[in-house]
Order: sequence, then structure tokens, then C-alpha cells
Amino acid sequence: MLSKSINFLNQPKNRILTIILAFVGTVTPVVGLHKFYLKQPLWGVIYFLLSWQSPIARIACAIDMVLYLVQDVEKFNLRFNSNDITETENIITNPQQVAEIGTALRELEKLRQEGLISEYEFEQKRRQLLV
Repeated sequence: MLSKSINFLNQPKNRILTIILAFVGTVTPVVGLHKFYLKQPLWGVIYFLLSWQSPIARIACAIDMVLYLVQDVEKFNLRFNSNDITETENIITNPQQVAEIGTALRELEKLRQEGLISEYEFEQKRRQLLV
């Protein structure tokens, strides 16, 4: 049971579920669930503690809900679903392959700077190259 819940928390975050959890915090005394879901436990605890004395936590949940509603899906994914890829996870032994990946990353960066691809597309392609 515990492994299933840990596996659930390690999955990519769903924007709609985050909005629903923020809404639950707005209309019920259970606040901060969306912060725990987004792997921000400190904020979740702060919301929970604030809910005992004042309506500030519910107001904050409502504000978060609106922000997630108007936030672009790409920005949400960049903020909450970007897993850092460390160099130790991707050890490449072929020097030619390293050079090809470096060249491809520079070309991607150039396209991003010129505005031809978005930040989200850049991040997706970068991850594909590094895997």
C-alpha cells in the first residue's frame, strides 16, 4: 500500500488534479493538499497551520486554483514535471556520440533563442538527446 502511494507521488503531476485539490482546500477545512501533491510539503504544512486560525489558507488555495487554471500547460509542466537529469545517470563512453549530442544541443539552444521552439519543446528534445 505504501509503495503504491509513493509511486503515485513520483508520477508526473496532473494540472487538473492540482486544480481540484486546490478547490477542495478552498471549500473544505482540508487545505494544502495540492501543495503536498506538487512536492511542496513545507507549503502544505504552512497552509494547514494557517487554516486553524484564519481564512488566509482558504484564500491562498483559491488564488492557487485560479493561477493553475490560467497557467499554460507548458509552463505547468516545466515547473512541476521537470526532472533534472544528472550526468551520473547518463554515462556516455563514446567520444563521437558525446560530440554529436553536444552539437545537437547547441543547435537546439540556437532554435530556442531565436524563438523557433518553445521552452517546453526545447526541454523535451534535450531530454531525448540525453537519455
